[in-house]
Amino acid sequence: MRLRHIRGAEEAIAESPYVVQEPEAYRGRFQELFGNGNPIRIEVGMGKGRFLMEHARQNPAVNYIGIERYSSVLLRALQKLEEGKLPNIYFMRTDAKDLAGIFAPEEVERIYLNFSDPWPKDRHAKRRLTSPEFMRVYDQILAKDGVLEFKTDNRELFVWSLMSIPQAGWQIRAYTEDLHHSDMADGNVMTEYEEKFSAMGNPICKLVAAR
Repeated sequence: MRLRHIRGAEEAIAESPYVVQEPEAYRGRFQELFGNGNPIRIEVGMGKGRFLMEHARQNPAVNYIGIERYSSVLLRALQKLEEGKLPNIYFMRTDAKDLAGIFAPEEVERIYLNFSDPWPKDRHAKRRLTSPEFMRVYDQILAKDGVLEFKTDNRELFVWSLMSIPQAGWQIRAYTEDLHHSDMADGNVMTEYEEKFSAMGNPICKLVAAR
C-alpha cells in the first residue's frame, strides 16, 4: 500500500500527548497510563480512528488503544482526537507483529481488526492480520475470555480467515457475510471504509473469534 507522506507527521506524533512514545515501558501496566483499572481494548490498523473514538465515547469505562504503523494515517487520527478530546484513548505507532513485546499476557480484553490490507497474493499470506502467524501474537496478549472481532468488505479475505483462524487454535464464535442485514448489526460502529463500501452496495463481513 502506497501512502502519501505528510510533511511534519513524525514530529507531530513525537510531540503528541495522545501517543505512547515508548510503549514497551508500559508492558503489564497500561492501566497506570490511563489512571484506572478499566479493561483495555485495542484496534490494530486503526486508520483515521473514527471507529475507536466512537467506541471510546460510548464506553467511558473502557480504555482504548489505537495501533497504526503509518505516520501520515496516524496524524489524521490525532487531528480528529484533538477536535474532541477523550480521556480513555491513546495511540501508538508500531507494527502488529511486535504486540507481544508491548502488552503483557492477558493485558488486552478485546482486539479489533477492521478492513485490514488483504494482501491478495498467496506469497504474502503471512502478512494478513488474520493469518496463523498474527493469531499467535494475539494469543499472547489477549485475556483468556477475550475476543477478537474482524470486519472486511473483501469476501475472499474473509473466507480465507474463516479457515486460517481455526488453524491457529481459535474458534469462530459467530460470523456473517452481510453484517448490516444480520443480528450481529446490533451496536455496530462503522469505520470510514465501512461507510464508503456499504454506500456502494458492498456487503460487510464480520466474525468474532475466541480461544
